[in-house]
Amino acid sequence: MDILIVDDSKAMRAIVMRAVKGVFADATCREASNGLEALAAVKQALPDLVLTDWNMPEMSGFELIQALRSEGHTLKIGMVTSESNPELKDQALKAGAGFLLHKPFTPEAVRDALKTVIP
Repeated sequence: MDILIVDDSKAMRAIVMRAVKGVFADATCREASNGLEALAAVKQALPDLVLTDWNMPEMSGFELIQALRSEGHTLKIGMVTSESNPELKDQALKAGAGFLLHKPFTPEAVRDALKTVIP
């Protein structure tokens, strides 16, 4: 399984990666620090799942979802974010996110969220 982790914080990418490996030990995790880097990474090799932060410089996670969907990508996407506004959550789900995982998160929350999109 190939998972692309997108967050402007290197430390948060490491935390998310560790949590993902706790659920899928054999997962390969790639990293991007913003939506533009993530788009380039997706064009290079299509991941099974994209986990993206919402607030990032250059291109937000929401804009990343919109860009991926407008290019016709149907890959699975989850948002890992500190945003808790219900309207923003609805916006993300309507744009094509499969789930939102709120920071800070527990290993159980990561497992439950990932299992909703990857059996």
